[in-house]
Amino acid sequence: MQFESLLKQVDFIKEIDKVKYIQRKTKLFNSERNENDAEHSWHLAIMAFVLAEHSNEKIDLLKVIKMLLIHDIVEIDAGDTFIYDTLKNHKNTEEESKASKRIFGILPKNQAEELIQIWEEFEKGETIDAKFAKSMDRFEPLLQNTSNNGGTWKEFNIDYEKVYKKKKEIDKGSNLIWDYAENLLNESVEKGILTKRN
Repeated sequence: MQFESLLKQVDFIKEIDKVKYIQRKTKLFNSERNENDAEHSWHLAIMAFVLAEHSNEKIDLLKVIKMLLIHDIVEIDAGDTFIYDTLKNHKNTEEESKASKRIFGILPKNQAEELIQIWEEFEKGETIDAKFAKSMDRFEPLLQNTSNNGGTWKEFNIDYEKVYKKKKEIDKGSNLIWDYAENLLNESVEKGILTKRN
C-alpha cells in the first residue's frame, strides 16, 4: 500500500516537470528572456514568506506557499492565458478545473483531494490566504515590467487603466504592498513606459 502511494507520487513528480516548459509572456527582471511557470511559482512562494508580515490579516503561510507552488500546474493541460488577453477569458476555470482533477488526481486520494481543494480556494480568491496569494501573483509581473522599461505592457500596448484594474487586486491581500505598487504604476506613467488613455 505504501509502495503504491510512492509510485503515484513519483508519477506526479514526473508529470509536473512539464511546468518548466510553460512559457509566460512576462520576462525575467532586466531581461529579454521569458519566464516559465516553474520560475514564476518558485518566485511567488519566496515572495510570500518574505512579505507575509505585510498581509492585511494573519495568514496560514504554509497554505499560501502551497497555493503559489501549485496554482499554475493546471497550465500543463490548459496552457497559459495572458492576463490581458481580450479573446480568451483569463479565468478559464472549466478547462483548468478539468486539468486540476487529472493532474492532482495522479496522487494518492488524500493528497489529490487536498491539492484540488487548495487550488480551488486560490481560484475563488475569497479567503484571507487566497487574497494574499493572489496579491503576490499580481505583484511579481508588475515588478518585472517596471524593471523592463514597460515589458509586456509596451509589447502588447496595454494601457494604464487595464493594468490598474488587474493590479488593484493586490490591495485585497496587502494595503501596504498595493500603496507601493500604485506608486510604481504612477511612476511608470511619468516615465512614459505606461500610457494613460486620457
